[in-house]
Amino acid sequence: MLKRLGETVDPKGAATAIKDAEFPAPFASELEFNSPVHGTWNIVHTGMQVPGAHQIYVCADNCMRGVVLTAAEMNEAERFSFVILKEEHLLNGNLEDITIEGVADVIERLEQKPKAVFLFTVCLHHFLGSDLERIYDELGKRFPEICFVRCFMDPIMRKSGLTPDQKLRLSMYDPLKKGTVTEEGQRRISILGSDFALDETSDLKRLLRCNDYRIKESPVCESWEDYLSLSDCRMMLNCYPSGKAGTEWAAERLGRPFMYMPSCFDYDEIIGQLEALSESMELLGVLDYEGEKESCEAALHEALLEVGDWPIAIDGTFHPRPMGLARLLISHGFYVERIYLDAISPEEENDFKWLQQHAPELMLLATVQVKMRVLPRKTEREMLALGQKAAWFTGSRHFVNMVQGAGLYGFDGIRRLAHLMVEAAREEKETPDLVIRKGWGCESCI
Repeated sequence: MLKRLGETVDPKGAATAIKDAEFPAPFASELEFNSPVHGTWNIVHTGMQVPGAHQIYVCADNCMRGVVLTAAEMNEAERFSFVILKEEHLLNGNLEDITIEGVADVIERLEQKPKAVFLFTVCLHHFLGSDLERIYDELGKRFPEICFVRCFMDPIMRKSGLTPDQKLRLSMYDPLKKGTVTEEGQRRISILGSDFALDETSDLKRLLRCNDYRIKESPVCESWEDYLSLSDCRMMLNCYPSGKAGTEWAAERLGRPFMYMPSCFDYDEIIGQLEALSESMELLGVLDYEGEKESCEAALHEALLEVGDWPIAIDGTFHPRPMGLARLLISHGFYVERIYLDAISPEEENDFKWLQQHAPELMLLATVQVKMRVLPRKTEREMLALGQKAAWFTGSRHFVNMVQGAGLYGFDGIRRLAHLMVEAAREEKETPDLVIRKGWGCESCI
C-alpha cells in the first residue's frame, strides 16, 4: 500500500536538483520521518568510550526506551542505569530530590563503584527550571570518590546551539586535569572528539610517527587512568566536526595548543592542514605530496575502471563532507546521481557552489522529510551506495558500509575509499540486516 501511495506523492520538498537548492538548508524543517537505519553513533555509544564510567539517565519511560535498548544491543547493559520520572514527580515540584535520591540509590546498588558517572538530565529538568547545581553538588558530597560528568539528553533544543551529541563531546573531557606536561607528554599528541581512531596508515599518523611523536586517541583508551592521561600532551587535535567544540574547549582549559584538521577530499586542503601542523610543531616534511597525489589518482582510476558508469548515491552520514566527496568523484569521471542529506555544513559551501556549476542535475534528497517514508525506494538501476542510508533509500545491496568518516583521513583516506568502492561493486551485502544494527563498529547482540 505504501509503495502504491508513494508513486502518487509529489517529491517536492523532499528532493531537489542541486541547481535549485538553497544553502545551507535545502529542505524545510518540519515533521520528521526516522528511517530504520541506525549505524550512526548516539550519545550512549559515545559515552561508553570512557573506560571506568557508568551512565545514568533520569527521564520518563518513553524517552528511556531508546537509550536502554542501545546499551543492551551493544552488550554494555552492566554500565548503564536509569531513574524513571513519573507525573507525580513533576506535579510535586521535587524533581531535584527525585534525581539525587534516584541516582544515589543506583550507585549504592552497584557491586563496584565506577570511577565516573555520566549523569544525563533531560528536557523535563529544563522545563521545570531544575537546580542542576544543587543536584551535582549534593551527589559530589555523597560520593566524593566519583567524578560526576554533566551530560544532557535534550533533543527539544537540538535546532539551536550545540546538539546533545556535541554537548557530550564537550563534557566528556571535563575529568581531564590541568597540569604541567611531562617529558613523555612533550612527545605525545592527543586526538579527541571522534568515535573512531584514525587509520594507522593515515597521513596524520605517518607524519607524526616519522617525527618521533606518539599519538593518543580517546576511542582506544583502555583504562580510566589511560583516559586521564589524554591531557598530558604537547597538542590536541580534532578531525571530526561534531567534536571540534569539545576538543577546543578542553585544550583551552588545559592550556594546550589546539588545531582543527577535518577529514576532507581536496588535495590542497589536505596539504594545507599538514603543512600548518608541520610549521606549528616544527616537523620534518616526510610526506611526498606529489607522490601521494599520484597514488590517489591511480587508485581512483582503478576504481573507475571497476565502477564505470554505475550510478552512485552518497549518504550524508557516511562522511561529514558529502559535497566534497561528490566533487572528488565527479571530477574523476564517476557518475554521482544523488546525495542524501538534510543540511549542508558551512565547511562545504565552496564544494556546493562547484557542484551547482559542474553537476547542476545532481539530486539532493532529504532523509527525515515525511515524504521519504512513502516515496519509492527502488531505482530502475541498482546504485552503488556510499553509506547506510543511501543503501536503504535506494534498496541497493552494493554499498560501502561505514558511518561518520570512520578512520579515513587525507590522501590515505582517498585511496582507502577507492578500494572500498571496488569491494562494494564486487560484493553484495545484506542491507536490511546490516543497517538496523545500532552503532556501526560496536559489538551488536542482534
